[in-house]
Amino acid sequence: MFLCLAARAEGDDLRLVSGDGYAPFTSQELPGGGLLAQVVTQALRQAQVSSSLDWLPWSRGLRMTQQGKYDATFPYVRTEVLAEQFLFSEPLLVVRQHLFSLAGSVYEVDDLQSLSGSRLCYPLGWQLPVAVQAMVEQGRLVRHAPKGLNECARLLLLGRDDVFIANGPIGAAALAATGQPVSRFRRSQSAFGETSLHVIVSRGHPRAAQLLQTVDQSLRRFRGSDRHRRLLGAYLEARDRQAQR
Repeated sequence: MFLCLAARAEGDDLRLVSGDGYAPFTSQELPGGGLLAQVVTQALRQAQVSSSLDWLPWSRGLRMTQQGKYDATFPYVRTEVLAEQFLFSEPLLVVRQHLFSLAGSVYEVDDLQSLSGSRLCYPLGWQLPVAVQAMVEQGRLVRHAPKGLNECARLLLLGRDDVFIANGPIGAAALAATGQPVSRFRRSQSAFGETSLHVIVSRGHPRAAQLLQTVDQSLRRFRGSDRHRRLLGAYLEARDRQAQR
């Protein structure tokens, strides 16, 4: 009952917004909007918290959440810049990011200098790893920012970009979306440090702490449920089927 009252203190649903093209975690083309969309919405539903989920371009959804037009958005990696304006939930998922390129083009995270002069594809509204962001700001790396990661994989094939950054599952999904054999691409052996994905709430929201408590408590309860185990099991099975193609 506490969770229900916390989320509906003003008589409204908990208003969520997410971005598209982040398969397998958030995508309007996937069942339930993707793995993390299902985790968040099912966790709230199980806790009897009424919610709604809209889909907007990443940068617009982030801006509207910061302005309080949405209660929360997800999934986001914690960065110093975002932490100045947003509060972060407990992790939805912990991931490691790699560099993806065409086969024959060797880029490694433990040798970022090899990226100098390259063309990086990284979707609009996504937060770059700190070291890579510094290279972009210094003009040593040119960033192209389309709306989604699938386009980045296609641009590699067209020769318009050289490399993109993604965690393993998302990168694999983007490569599969091209319809080309995985042998045409390369994933770096080394990876950036582990990063976690979160629900975020604007620090300026009048009920920020209460909303975040609602989300966190809902997630904790959901993680211990059979429904959560079934959801993750289905996701892992889908990944295995994709890897066998």
